[in-house]
Amino acid sequence: MSLVGKKFPNITVDAISEMGDNLKINVFEEAVNNNKKVLLFWYPKDFTFVCPTELHAFQAALGEFEKRNTIVIGASCDTNEVHFAWLNTPKANGGIEGVTYPLIADTNRNLSSILGILDVETAGYNEETDSVLLEGSNVTYRATYLIDETGKIFHESVNDMPLGRNVNEYIRLIDAYTHVQTKGEVCPANWEEGKEAMTADRNGVASYLSVN
Repeated sequence: MSLVGKKFPNITVDAISEMGDNLKINVFEEAVNNNKKVLLFWYPKDFTFVCPTELHAFQAALGEFEKRNTIVIGASCDTNEVHFAWLNTPKANGGIEGVTYPLIADTNRNLSSILGILDVETAGYNEETDSVLLEGSNVTYRATYLIDETGKIFHESVNDMPLGRNVNEYIRLIDAYTHVQTKGEVCPANWEEGKEAMTADRNGVASYLSVN
């Protein structure tokens, strides 16, 4: 079930800063209390192959997100201790040294379960142990959420684990949503900042608007 148009779950989770400080982060409150947009991206595991390329790509674009009044937060089901070890591993060795945005440690899977992004399914039931059998790795897919200043989700996407994200597309989506917020116009396919947007007249006929 899509969460677009709904409020992001109001739940607090563990996280860690680049300095190793243990944090408590509530993504909904980060947006609302700071009057900022939030980009939250989930990745499967620390110390893997595609994941560090994504974390470094978001770090490289961090200034662009900050210009757009947007907070970037990474997230996985790894512990704070594993996050901190990865943060202190050089890029040349597969680490994410130099990443400065916080990383959520959803070790109890509370938030990722609510979002429905875990690679896990019920495989059966063991009567002897009175337990449910699970199938899958129980880690998250590459899910991304864009949340506005009211805590509402205006974009969500989920990639299978082998597929890395295009960071520039999220910048474009934030630009488009901000244009809608500020101008009341809609953005056609492949719209980018500086291009013509659209509006509709009283008869519902769409027309392009010139950009000054």
